[in-house]
Amino acid sequence: MKSEMQRPQAWSLKPCSGPFRYTKKKMSVIKNITAIAQGMSITLKEMFQPSIVENYPDGPGPLKGAKFQERFRGQHVLQRDENGLEKCVACFLCAAACPANCIYIEAAENTAENRISGAERYAKVYNIDYNRCIFCGYCVEACPTDAITHGHGFELATFSASNLVYRKEQLLAAAPAHLGANAVFNAEEVSEGAPAVEVPGS
Repeated sequence: MKSEMQRPQAWSLKPCSGPFRYTKKKMSVIKNITAIAQGMSITLKEMFQPSIVENYPDGPGPLKGAKFQERFRGQHVLQRDENGLEKCVACFLCAAACPANCIYIEAAENTAENRISGAERYAKVYNIDYNRCIFCGYCVEACPTDAITHGHGFELATFSASNLVYRKEQLLAAAPAHLGANAVFNAEEVSEGAPAVEVPGS
């Protein structure tokens, strides 16, 4: 009877002197090299292609050469109706819907001598704090009169946080949307019956 039982020998990790074998470790190295080669092939391919750039800020037009999608959410715009009156009726729904609590409104009553909007009330104060705004668009969706929309303004950077609190005068459109303040809606609204020029006396 043997005094000691024979134990199985442990696997040896000696380097193979024979032909190349696809071990798990070597296959991992091959996959990594293949992935790097694929990535570098794209880089080398693009190196010989002409560069496509947007000539901002030296480009033409009001956007200085920048290009945006139609649904780009930029600086807010307080719109006017076809008579040039403000669409905002100070209902506070936009402020209530804002998850960042960045909209501040103070309402006032319209009078016969001083009519600002087409309803009983108008927004005497309308501030948006772009330090907090997340451009989610909830205020636009909540507005029952389409008074607030997202424009294409994007140059909001500043060195002072106080400059990012925009007042009503900075947000208010100079003219109704269909008269050129927002050219995207111009042709559609005019074709539906909106006047092509601002109503005199409005």
